[in-house]
Amino acid sequence: MKTIFLLRHAKSDWGDVDLADFDRPLAKRGLNDAPLIGDVLINYEVVPDKILSSPAKRAKQTSELVAKACGYKRSIEWHESFYGGSSEDLLGAIRRLPDSVERVLLVGHNPIMEETAAALLTGDEVNMEDVLAIKMPTAGLVCLDAPVLDWSTLEPGDAILRWFLIPRLLKAVI
Repeated sequence: MKTIFLLRHAKSDWGDVDLADFDRPLAKRGLNDAPLIGDVLINYEVVPDKILSSPAKRAKQTSELVAKACGYKRSIEWHESFYGGSSEDLLGAIRRLPDSVERVLLVGHNPIMEETAAALLTGDEVNMEDVLAIKMPTAGLVCLDAPVLDWSTLEPGDAILRWFLIPRLLKAVI
């Protein structure tokens, strides 16, 4: 059984209207929320073996803050296609993982994160409003179980939802 975590980047700062979208940093709330996700991963002993992320500034900051909070010591793999790409780009990155990786965390943007969750859970990424009720707010984390031994055999519809967390819920129970 493999585990896939899908994390939408934390809340970004829209204060500088002249800043390119790719270069937008995290807002104060995002800087606080991202480490909460890392805390969950370490407290439930599900630290990823590999982190794959969009290189956009807000996703990069989110990845780095989560990695630090959960004690992740390896390098983060930056994927240009996670910014503006498609769910097939994310699925392709997962399929190329070595089988020694048991848990992977993907950090990116909507709508790609929601589309990837829909594809993995239902096999249908086209009409998400009809197939999947999961709407990922910033720093929303979806945990999926994939009953495969080899990442290369992962197909749309193969995953099972284990849990879904959002920072607002975490703050309410802490």
